[in-house]
Amino acid sequence: MPAIRRSTLKDVAERANVSVTTVSVVLNGRQDGIRVPDATRERVRRAAAELDYRPNQTARNLRQRSSRTIGFVSDEVTTTPFAVPMLSAAQQAAAENGHLLFVVNLDHVVGADLQRDAIDTLLQHQVTGFVFACMYHQEIEPPANLPDSTVFLNCRARSGPFRSIIPAEMAAAAAAVRVLLDAGHRRIGYLDDTDAIVASKLRLKGYLSALREYDVTPDPLLRVASQATVLGGVTGGGALLDLPADVRPTAIFCFNDRMAMGLYRAARHRGLSVPGDLSIVGFDDQEYIASELDPPLTTMRLPHAEMGRLAIEAALDLDTEYVEWKRGRTKGSTVAMLDCPVVERESVAQLPS
Repeated sequence: MPAIRRSTLKDVAERANVSVTTVSVVLNGRQDGIRVPDATRERVRRAAAELDYRPNQTARNLRQRSSRTIGFVSDEVTTTPFAVPMLSAAQQAAAENGHLLFVVNLDHVVGADLQRDAIDTLLQHQVTGFVFACMYHQEIEPPANLPDSTVFLNCRARSGPFRSIIPAEMAAAAAAVRVLLDAGHRRIGYLDDTDAIVASKLRLKGYLSALREYDVTPDPLLRVASQATVLGGVTGGGALLDLPADVRPTAIFCFNDRMAMGLYRAARHRGLSVPGDLSIVGFDDQEYIASELDPPLTTMRLPHAEMGRLAIEAALDLDTEYVEWKRGRTKGSTVAMLDCPVVERESVAQLPS
């Protein structure tokens, strides 16, 4: 089947009986010092409509050196339900500012060559800005061909003068443990992740700092690491609940909501009720889990939507002074850490005096 021929400026000029320059002035907003009478403008627009003329956007982008698009490169953000709000908010913020997202999803098995080619392709399309996003908080080595203006979303660049947007993990974990401390609990366990990722290390620091703040000596028996899954919550939580009665925690802070879900099951298998016998706080406010558990889970909400919006505003050089940008670890870099709010539900009970 032959390709459909698109109408050109020359076609419109012949239909309207004017020069190509006049058509360009009328339809593409060029000036060139030419004054075009209103009647001629109307004739050109009518001819363009009759021929269904559409501007060659690629050529226009090359002239203007901008495509009003933003390159959004991610690892698994577009394929996981955990981070969907991040991408959705980024798309909305881009649209509100007259831009579209060019989304390229590169999972962890993609090699460096393909990653470089994808970024080069976006650069050739004259994208206005770049966002490099990750599914979970981590530190990464930036690809060599990323422009310095790139914004790292839900991750931090190990090198280069980049801007990074990450959740305030340590402060959020401390706030989660304070919820339990304020409810009178002092034997507070921590169901941690076995993977030594950035979030695990920071959440542990937050857990310990909150205990020290309330003059509670951390008990190493009350910290158990397991896989950050529902099954990990069952096994790791079971280990905490099987401690002697005078050691067993009255409350447990979980690395994420999936582990909290498993902990609910472990408690039920031992005849313990939540929150009557055991108070639980999770992390993530994961959709279809936290609010649907019985009872609904008190947890910390990751600010995915807020981070996605901020990334687009930063990529477009809009005013982002409503957040605090701190000096990063590498020369010229800055970092914005967004708060994770507490979502209070029904999994925490006041401990009797």
